[in-house]
Amino acid sequence: MIRSILFALVIILVLTGAKAPDDVNAIKAIIADIESGWELGDGTPFKKHFLDFDGARYVESGGQNVGLSDLIQRHVEREKDSLEFLQLDFSNVVVHFEGNFAWAIADTVIKGKIRATGKEFDKKGYETFLFRKVGKAWKVVHTHSSSRDAKTKTQSK
Repeated sequence: MIRSILFALVIILVLTGAKAPDDVNAIKAIIADIESGWELGDGTPFKKHFLDFDGARYVESGGQNVGLSDLIQRHVEREKDSLEFLQLDFSNVVVHFEGNFAWAIADTVIKGKIRATGKEFDKKGYETFLFRKVGKAWKVVHTHSSSRDAKTKTQSK
């Protein structure tokens, strides 16, 4: 009887796409590594965790980068030189699975200072990451970020 119940539970987990905590932790670790790469202007975590393929697109607040090299060279690394600082925080990360496909949604807070103008920005919004399992590793296949100016205490909600 216990064997039948365990077998049924395994079948349910497989059919519903439920994943082990190791998969959730792996995806959250990838997101943390990407967060660090953005802040440091370092493309290394992107090369490690993104699946580089023809047609890849990464969308951010109405703009897009086509391909991994475009994202790294024209966005990640370029920001290192144009910003005095960049502080990025991905929080409340929620991960969903469907077989070898996963997506994660995170709250974002983005703060920084533009070197050329001295203008500071403070934005908040959301980031969506799409993942595909390749072999034993989860790889980012797409990201989409949307943010707006964070409201100050004097602004209405």
